[in-house]
Amino acid sequence: MKRIAIVTPGGDAPGMNACTRAVVRRAVASGLEVCGIVGGYQGLIDGNIISMGPRSVSGIIHHGGTVLKSSRCSEIKTPQGMAKAVDALETYMIDYLVVIGGDGSIRAAEKISKSGIYVIGVPASIDNDVFGTDETIGFDTAIDTAVDAIDKIRDTATSFDRVFIVEVMGREHGFLALEIGLASGAEFVFVPEVKYPPKKIRGICDELKKDQKKQKTSVIIVFAEGCGDANALASRIQKATGISARVSNLGYIQRGGNPSARSRNLAGKFGSYAVDLILKSDKNKVVVLQGGRIKAIPIHHVTSREKKIDRTTLQLIEKLAV
Repeated sequence: MKRIAIVTPGGDAPGMNACTRAVVRRAVASGLEVCGIVGGYQGLIDGNIISMGPRSVSGIIHHGGTVLKSSRCSEIKTPQGMAKAVDALETYMIDYLVVIGGDGSIRAAEKISKSGIYVIGVPASIDNDVFGTDETIGFDTAIDTAVDAIDKIRDTATSFDRVFIVEVMGREHGFLALEIGLASGAEFVFVPEVKYPPKKIRGICDELKKDQKKQKTSVIIVFAEGCGDANALASRIQKATGISARVSNLGYIQRGGNPSARSRNLAGKFGSYAVDLILKSDKNKVVVLQGGRIKAIPIHHVTSREKKIDRTTLQLIEKLAV
């Protein structure tokens, strides 16, 4: 009998619980023994490992966060921390480690695999920054959450003829900001992958002045957190245009909340496919969605490359902001 362990390290994403549920129930039904690692990679280092069965995942499909808890673990990045993690997996006789997480979590999983422990990665992140997959678990939910908030913010922007800069998550990548901007009808979107020199900011201010003359009653700017200081941008806009500019930081609400149907379904499919790979004794792969099909690619293909934003989406947002 194979023994597998599930861990949900790093930032939580809506749908992680649905994926955990799918892995546990599919694995147990297939004759596998399942353990859960409580507290992410730190929990693994500390040996905080519990037994899991079908009833331990009852009633969690609709909850955000992760019942297995998580942590930001810097120790896993050190040789000593990695050695402790591998020792814990060997002590508990774990044959496969299923890692449900984002880019950083999957990178750590690849390092674990080099010690001889088999791993299967399942992309779960609101940032959607995992290379090789069109979508990650939780991405769709985070978009819906942010768009709902911006719809409400636009009501106030319209009432006061204001510019609202809405800061969303995305320290290194603008996948989330782009999709939120398109779905919310934002006039401008700032992403970390694009430089915004003073000349470009002046151009945006000129556009805002034109919008004012066209009696446009509200303007929404979606601003990824990795682009710098949103408050400084608001001050520059107000000084250059005379238009009232305010900042609203959506913060951690983007990571929480009940997962959307799409996030739940993707989680269920990813989790089940991960167990399929284990049953076939496949190893060191990442489950991905490509062109509507679920498949698996080698983990080193994921960690050795960087996912790029679709700049045509940014161009489309600019074309629609008239």
